[in-house]
Amino acid sequence: MSFFAHWSLVPDALWHWPDFTPREIASRGDGSLLIAPAALDRLQALRNALRRPVIVTSAYRDPVHNARVGGAPLSRHKSGDAFDLSLRGQDRAEMLDAARVAGFTGFGFYSTFLHVDCGPAREWGDTSWTS
Repeated sequence: MSFFAHWSLVPDALWHWPDFTPREIASRGDGSLLIAPAALDRLQALRNALRRPVIVTSAYRDPVHNARVGGAPLSRHKSGDAFDLSLRGQDRAEMLDAARVAGFTGFGFYSTFLHVDCGPAREWGDTSWTS
């Protein structure tokens, strides 16, 4: 993992995920970025499987921003291996299947987004649309 005080400091040679930018993965708080390569590889695999854009609404969160948005104290977002993905224009079941195949193990189901992460296997939220 690599930490950068601001996403603009990430060297081009270190960024290997063509469908995402450091800016969209960085904290919406202070602009810092913790690069978790294995998680980003999974995110890119999910995008490749869907063959259409995936909108990341939240990725890495600095601790202050995480607290400000009501994130869990041990949120995977603070570890850089969690992503909230917009469901707008997406087939929910297809996105969930692609996320599972890509290797994500944590899933939070919300009305407008799907949370995916690389933490322990677990699910929460409104899973009624998964069956």
